[in-house]
Amino acid sequence: MKKFAMALAALTLPVAAQAQSDAQPAPEKREKRTDAAPIDAFKVILVGDSTMAPGSGWASMFCAMHVKSSVACLNLGRGGRSTRSYRAEGSWTIALNEAKVAGYKKTWVLIQFGHNDQSTRAERWTDLNGEFGANLRQMVADVRAAGAHPVLVTPLTRREFRDGKLNNTLAAWGDEARKVGAALQVPVIELNARSAAAVQKLGAADSTALAQVPPLPEELEAARKGTTLKPRPADEARTPAVELPKTGPRGQLRPKFDYTHVGEAGARVFAKMVAHDLATAAPELRGHLMP
Repeated sequence: MKKFAMALAALTLPVAAQAQSDAQPAPEKREKRTDAAPIDAFKVILVGDSTMAPGSGWASMFCAMHVKSSVACLNLGRGGRSTRSYRAEGSWTIALNEAKVAGYKKTWVLIQFGHNDQSTRAERWTDLNGEFGANLRQMVADVRAAGAHPVLVTPLTRREFRDGKLNNTLAAWGDEARKVGAALQVPVIELNARSAAAVQKLGAADSTALAQVPPLPEELEAARKGTTLKPRPADEARTPAVELPKTGPRGQLRPKFDYTHVGEAGARVFAKMVAHDLATAAPELRGHLMP
């Protein structure tokens, strides 16, 4: 037994020595040690509503597919928020605190609202003629005071059609954002006009594929005739909740079919538009953005 153990040890010694050699090159084979050059790191913070938020908007796809590792990309889009409610609840304070974080060569804050400013909900709606623009102006001032760089994004179009023509109800809100950008010399990403042109080109039926889930047969049939049906109430349109295990993550996103929110296919289309326009709005980022 003793002889067997000695023989086994003799066999394993070379193996262990080889493993150690494979784990790290010998000192004489390594370059002389130097310190890494300082990194030029950038940050992009995305602020907006559900058309930007994780699971229902374009921004998570933007962060996943269109920025290099030299860019910290933070999606702070939240469903159901307007320029008023986003600030009232404290989300805007959180975004500004993120904009003040040191260590980045430059930080940009992309601001996209309109959908819920257009709402009738008590805590959301704002007046298009005056209040909405004033809120955007204040956001621009706040970002600059935080030492970051604001970029306005006109609101993503809805995909509602009448007689084969897109009913772009958010065009006026995009116009107001554009006016603020021109007055304050803030770059504007023209998502509303570009997304509207893309959806019009697809047509009512094909653009249903950009939604979170497929339409009902009657919804698709109406779209093929050129006029989309009225969106179903949210509770009816959402997919059913699933039973979750007792342990582990318990959050659920319940996608729905409508003409506002986007699934993966829609997110890919619109995130690419934003990446293209951001490269123009912020030339310093060109080499750090992927098409």
